[in-house]
Amino acid sequence: MWEGHIPGQHVDIRLTAEDGYQAQRSYSIASAPEDDHLVLTVERLQEGEVSPYLFDVIEPGEELEMRGPIGLYFVWEAVMSEPLLMIAGGSGVVPFRAMLRHRRAVGADVPARLLYSARTIADVIYRDELEVHDGSDETEVVLTLTREQPDGWGGYDRRVDRTILEEVAWDPDRRPRIYVCGPTTFVELVAGTLVDLGHHPTAIRTERFGPTG
Repeated sequence: MWEGHIPGQHVDIRLTAEDGYQAQRSYSIASAPEDDHLVLTVERLQEGEVSPYLFDVIEPGEELEMRGPIGLYFVWEAVMSEPLLMIAGGSGVVPFRAMLRHRRAVGADVPARLLYSARTIADVIYRDELEVHDGSDETEVVLTLTREQPDGWGGYDRRVDRTILEEVAWDPDRRPRIYVCGPTTFVELVAGTLVDLGHHPTAIRTERFGPTG
């Protein structure tokens, strides 16, 4: 029985083949604690061992071996009063969906800002939901599309860099809580740049992912 979680936590999914071979992957929780169901958002990797099974093989009603919730380092709760800054690359937006949904569910008024880097507008996960969050209840969603932009696009059109972070991140004097999630190179670049801009390293929480091999 699921006993609840804190936004930012993840679970481990383990698959066991008939010959005993096991494969395990970690997935961030996309749902808020207040939601009716536990939601995971899985990106299908062509050469992956777990995601193709979850996409192409598993049927509704089948059981999965799952461990969690796991992790207390990357979590955010509405009782935290500092401005909330979330910076995502690709599917790194998943835990931030949980944070935004939790923030709205409990009526928290702490300012929140999401900077989300995706290749194209079609690659923006939860696009419709993020559009609802943007501009409501002191929440701002900022997109940068690195590969292709739709006609009339007025947002950023490049990888996250120092200038974008200077324009989007709050002043270090406001002591925002900063969470960065995405591919390893993305996370390292963003976190390092934020430190160069004056944010204290202990204020920056990171979660990264990369290819397995």
